[in-house]
Amino acid sequence: MRDHGLVVQDVEPDSIAGELGVEPGDSLLQVNGKAVLDILDYRYLTAEENLEVLLQKENGEQWLLDIEKDLDEPLGITFVEGGWGKTRSCGNNCIFCFVDQMPSQMRPSLYVKDDDYRLSFAQGNFITLTNTGPQELERIARLRLSPLYISVHTTNPELRREMMMHPRAGEIMSQLTYLADKGIKMHTQAVLCPGINDGEQLDRTIKDLGGLWPAVRSLAVVPVGLTAWREGLYELRPYSRDEARTVIDQVRGWQEAFNSQIEYPFVFASDEFYLISGRLIPDAGQYGGFPQTENGVGLVRLFMDEWEAAARNLPVQVKMPLRGSVATGTLAGPVLQPVIEAINGVKGVQLKLYILENQFFGKTVNVAGLLTGRDLQSSLSGRDLGEVLFVPKVMLRRDDDVFLDDMTVADLAAGLGVAVVAVTGPADLVQYIKTVERWWKNG
Repeated sequence: MRDHGLVVQDVEPDSIAGELGVEPGDSLLQVNGKAVLDILDYRYLTAEENLEVLLQKENGEQWLLDIEKDLDEPLGITFVEGGWGKTRSCGNNCIFCFVDQMPSQMRPSLYVKDDDYRLSFAQGNFITLTNTGPQELERIARLRLSPLYISVHTTNPELRREMMMHPRAGEIMSQLTYLADKGIKMHTQAVLCPGINDGEQLDRTIKDLGGLWPAVRSLAVVPVGLTAWREGLYELRPYSRDEARTVIDQVRGWQEAFNSQIEYPFVFASDEFYLISGRLIPDAGQYGGFPQTENGVGLVRLFMDEWEAAARNLPVQVKMPLRGSVATGTLAGPVLQPVIEAINGVKGVQLKLYILENQFFGKTVNVAGLLTGRDLQSSLSGRDLGEVLFVPKVMLRRDDDVFLDDMTVADLAAGLGVAVVAVTGPADLVQYIKTVERWWKNG
């Protein structure tokens, strides 16, 4: 019978583990008498110079390996599932949960509600801590799992329980205070729902979290995302232009207070609030080093600054004429419009900008990153796209050429009859234009 432990997937040749006879299929149970629950325990416990490793072979035989090695020298082992094991799932039923608003028949991974503090540390995933008890909090502190990314939404205990529909949701401030006292750094977010956790409730949240500075490093304020697939769910609405301006003014007031007290703005309104409101995007210096770009805070400013630098490298003309198109969502359209106009000033270049509504999730979903391959194909079929269609790389799965609905870039190119190129930003687009002869001829 196999005990608990990490199952070995591969052993590097000529490694310490290889020389000691460790094989794929073995289970690593303990290091220096302590159980190894996952890859975090493994990394923490094997950082020592002298190790006693309890190993179990597939036939049930147990080996005790005495190892002397250099500090932090790896053993040369990889584990099944990366050593993470089963992902801790979310037990909340948040009134604004985006997963609950997903249409059916998408890839299974998109419906997974993870709420795993280990993935928050390793990958920057936001977690709620409602499934994290005292033992897990102690482990976070002991292993120094920092920084963590915490979805707070509100620090009002009763309101947080109502919004997340979880009996332990109201413990958030005591949990954050414990982690702060143990030296764990945290970045936080509040998904705002109009009339629910904004206004005075947002003031309370900002004040409470700011009081845990410098352990709590930042707070991102993000508007609720609503799809067309909300039948039977809690009644919510998007932010209006005036309401978005109110949120921005509120955040700016707090930023001024924090700048005077701790010389750091601390709280940031997401780009979406600025684009909804029509307000100017703040300068880079107001983003405090951009701590939450993955949360849509400051990406537009980075884009604009990148464009300003890239525009200086635009050629006067290109050797081979280029006719193409660029696709984006309704929110980013106004930001991209002047960029395309400037690029079209290059002799021999003609790009058309297509600002597309989201048909898959609904018109209220306006960010480019949630446009699917089917959105692009249905909206652009039959249109004059030129020789190549440029799409933002944010539309694709990380490190892959696949849209949210599993359509590939190659599928889209075949369906539209043009080359499709994913670009990370304006500098990438300018580089393609400058080298159009080389990359186009080589396909």
